[in-house]
Amino acid sequence: MRHIFPLFLFSFFTICSAKPAKNLILILADDLGWADTTLYGKTSLYETPNIERLAKRGMKFLNAYSCPICSPTRASILTGQNPARHGMTSPAAHLPEVRLDVIAQTRGVPHQKSCNLKTATRIRKEVPTLGEILKDNGYQTAHFGKWHLGREGYTPLEHGFDIDLPHWHGPGPKSSYLAPWGYDNPDFEEGAPGEHIEDRMAKEATAWLKKRDTNKPFFLNYWQFSVHAPFGAKPELIDYYRKKIKRGSRQQSPTYAAMVHSLDDAVGSLLDVLDSDELEDTIIVFYSDNGGNIHCGLEETDAKGEKYVTAITSNYPLRGGKGGIREGGIRVPAVVVWPGVTKPASINETRIQANDLYPTILKMMNMSYPEDHVIDGVDFTKALKGKTFERKPMFTFVPGHGNTPEWLPPSMAVHKGKWKFIRTFHYGENGKHQYWLHDMEKDIGEKKNLASKFPDKVKEMDRLIDEYIAEAKVVVPLPNPDFDPAKFDPSLIGVQAGGLKMPPVKKAPGMKGPPQTVRKESMLGWTGKGLDVSTDARSMKISSTHTQPFLTNASLNIDGPVLLKIRLRPAKNGKANLQWRTADQAGFVVKGQSKEFSIKGGDWQNIEIKLPVKGALQHLRIFIPVSKEPLEIDWIEIAPEGGKSKQSKRWDFGESHSPK
Repeated sequence: MRHIFPLFLFSFFTICSAKPAKNLILILADDLGWADTTLYGKTSLYETPNIERLAKRGMKFLNAYSCPICSPTRASILTGQNPARHGMTSPAAHLPEVRLDVIAQTRGVPHQKSCNLKTATRIRKEVPTLGEILKDNGYQTAHFGKWHLGREGYTPLEHGFDIDLPHWHGPGPKSSYLAPWGYDNPDFEEGAPGEHIEDRMAKEATAWLKKRDTNKPFFLNYWQFSVHAPFGAKPELIDYYRKKIKRGSRQQSPTYAAMVHSLDDAVGSLLDVLDSDELEDTIIVFYSDNGGNIHCGLEETDAKGEKYVTAITSNYPLRGGKGGIREGGIRVPAVVVWPGVTKPASINETRIQANDLYPTILKMMNMSYPEDHVIDGVDFTKALKGKTFERKPMFTFVPGHGNTPEWLPPSMAVHKGKWKFIRTFHYGENGKHQYWLHDMEKDIGEKKNLASKFPDKVKEMDRLIDEYIAEAKVVVPLPNPDFDPAKFDPSLIGVQAGGLKMPPVKKAPGMKGPPQTVRKESMLGWTGKGLDVSTDARSMKISSTHTQPFLTNASLNIDGPVLLKIRLRPAKNGKANLQWRTADQAGFVVKGQSKEFSIKGGDWQNIEIKLPVKGALQHLRIFIPVSKEPLEIDWIEIAPEGGKSKQSKRWDFGESHSPK
């Protein structure tokens, strides 16, 4: 049975002096980076007038933080707990397996010094979520957009929401942003060809606002699909931003800029309804679930018709991005509007975290949560009132080996005052921890590691981590008993995950434009599992570290049937395998969607394989033979079987063998 918290019950919170707001709208952007809006003056490409419009009504936060990946942040917002406590430490909540506890793994791959954790994949049903508390207090509740916290039995409908559209468990839109979408929900009408999913979500949310029972308060939980992969946008908006692109600048993707535009339009749609219905007593929170994506790339076309490959976005001057514990992965845009309390167009430097939203929102609304529900979030209503407020030490937990630039192995960070301290588990000498210490007032880009200069501060901050681990009973990464020093490359730490070491700045074969546009071109879109990978001017070299190593690309969007061409040189004979899924499939369906081929060791060879893809090829895995000797890849080309088209894609990993 659910906990019930009537409004007339005594709250252990101190009652606010301000009149409590009646309604709540919580807008959560997906993968929107700190530098991806005009809130902080960091962009000349993106346009976000509606987010600016929202900020003029309330308070903009300069130091807002999330987890570096989506599901952990979402669980933290709903529970008030840090991922280190609730156990959801990876974005695996879309998978079928129900796991309610995080598990420490006891084995690892030979080139990693610590073991990963096996994440929880669901929020326990007995946990009093934000949606349940408001619903139990008589609120109308509705969830629109992305969920990514569980399948049937653990959907929004089981966590306090009366309505859930489109009722989808996946990490992004089911197929694409432009209809047809293919949601299997009789209560959610398929869109007309080309309709944008964010436009539809805003339309559904505003329609719900207009038809709600005006005699009851409401909680609208709008978690946007934008700007998560698969990357796509309205063609007319892509054309508009293509003309704004400055080659050589940090942000060069017109597709991503168009996605940000649609995200902002949706915010504007909600504000328009609030204005027309005179809903002045509505709290509005705008937040992002993690930092901007810098590990995926897109092939774009400039205003002159020339093609180039670019990263999705840049979080500069912050270091790193989505998936990493560096500032670029965890610092996000945030705005809070508390009618009658927050000063319009105000700016606040208070450090806040996603799990703080839980106690803060409840305090604003004069509500409580059960005393036996332990939270990590802190109430920052004092800051919203314009008063000085310094948050207690803030912890960030990322206990896995990632696959994004500027990655660090399993780590925990603590922010206190001007200091940011990171402990990387078991990556020091002889199995000890590795430490990073940064002065965030002087070094927002985390360029200087001051750990050796301030040993007393290191001890103080490390002790804070120990105390939190003990108090929260955190399951931490264990040292890897299978670690092999001969397979460890320390130069890869902090560069690129999965062994993907970035080549030096250079122009790729056949590419035009300044070097900045192609610095990461040879790896963009491709990651590996169970692999050690390195590149030089000659090729990409892959050696296996697992029994099923594969190279993968999840951002293809090429209409089938498809022709794959690859030039490679294996060390010995063997069998390779291709496995794929289409844009309308949530996961891999192996039957009929895999193809084996033979490779001969010793010499360079060109291989052509026809893939009978039905629909749009979204995600391809290339399984290679297990071998300690490296397999070299010169280039990969994927195109519709009919020949060259605008969808054709090519990746050149080396220079010496590539055809003219």
